[in-house]
Order: sequence, then structure tokens, then C-alpha cells
Amino acid sequence: MSTWLRNNQVPALAGLACALIVGAIALIFFYAPEDADQGLSQKIFYFHVPIALTAYACFGWGAWKALLVLWKRKPGADLESYVAIHQGVIFGALTLITGSIWAKISWGVWWTWSEKQLVLFLVLFLFYSAYFMLRFSVEAGPQRENLSAVYALFGVVLIPVSFLAIRLSQRFIHPTVFTTDGPQMSGSMFFTFCVTWAGLLVLAVTMYRVELVGKRLDARLRELRELLA
Repeated sequence: MSTWLRNNQVPALAGLACALIVGAIALIFFYAPEDADQGLSQKIFYFHVPIALTAYACFGWGAWKALLVLWKRKPGADLESYVAIHQGVIFGALTLITGSIWAKISWGVWWTWSEKQLVLFLVLFLFYSAYFMLRFSVEAGPQRENLSAVYALFGVVLIPVSFLAIRLSQRFIHPTVFTTDGPQMSGSMFFTFCVTWAGLLVLAVTMYRVELVGKRLDARLRELRELLA
């Protein structure tokens, strides 16, 4: 069984992600209770917050791989950092979309520039989006790897700033669910939240592995073409 899992990691991860997400959707709509104030619209919380946390995790993993590029000169770490940041940008875009939908339904606005926590997440998203412009403006090689790694490490500083901005907010537009006293939700709601987040994390890992395999195959094919030319 262990040998099969080693040889079929991506299909196994994909199956687990599918099972967790299907289970999470069932829990969201049939198990977790409706919020007393927001009603059915509050259920987007179970997607919005885990997606945002998954984006943070992807950016953090990308920064860790960037550190390995600069510190250990680990082969392949540059590509792994790039793919992780790419996944983070995807989940970051989904965070902004789901947050805007939730805000419009609940508070009647798609966006408000007066909310620092919203603006800080947008800054984080745009910062990492600009990573690709920097990366592909430099020829492949050690210089690109070093510049990309330094940029990724600078960006990771924005993650705790963005996270703490939500913790410190006193405005109604972005309610704080997790406080120093623990999660401000019932047991069934917290269980549903955890299952959803687990599903999204496994989905992110699956997407990361699939893209990484594709990028490595593409690089290998380019090398073979150069050898045959």
C-alpha cells in the first residue's frame, strides 16, 4: 500500500481533496447552522476564510523555498518557490472574489477603501502578482533565481501585517471570528470550517504537485531540444 501511494501521490491527493471538498459542501449546507444575523449568506464564510488562509500558506511556502535558494542553493527550490507563489496568487484572487460577494450580500458594498485590512490584502495580492513581471523580465539563470527569491522573501513580511489587520479591526465590515479566547463559533461550525480548510489545503498541494511536474517536464523537453539542435 505504501509503495502504491509513493508511486501515485498526485492521484491519491486529488482523490482526498475531492472527498474532503464534497464532504465540506455537504457539511456547510446540511450540518452547519445558519447564522442568526446573516442567514444563508454567512455560509460563504466557510469558503472565504479557508481560501485566504490557504493563500497565506502558499505564499509562506514560496518564501521558505526562496530562502533555500539563497541559503542552501538547493536545486529545484527556485521552481518550487515560483509554483507556490503562483498557487498563492490563484487563491488570493479567489479570496478577493469571495470576500466581495460576501460584502455585497451582507453589507451592500463590493469594496470599501477605508478598510485597512481589505486594502492590505489587496496590496499583498498585487505584490505577489508583480513577482511574475520581475521574474520573466530577467533571463533564466542564477540572477533570476536570486532576484525572485529576494522578492518572495520581502513579500512574506506582508502576511502577518495583513493577518493582524483583521485581528485588530473594530469595524463591522470584516468581523473577527478567531480571537484570543478561541473561535467565536459553535462546535458544528468550527468542525465544518476545519474540514473545508483541510480540503482546500489538500487541493492546493495537489495543484502545486501537478504544476510542478508539468514545469519540470517542460524544462526537460527544452533541454532535450537544445541537445538535439
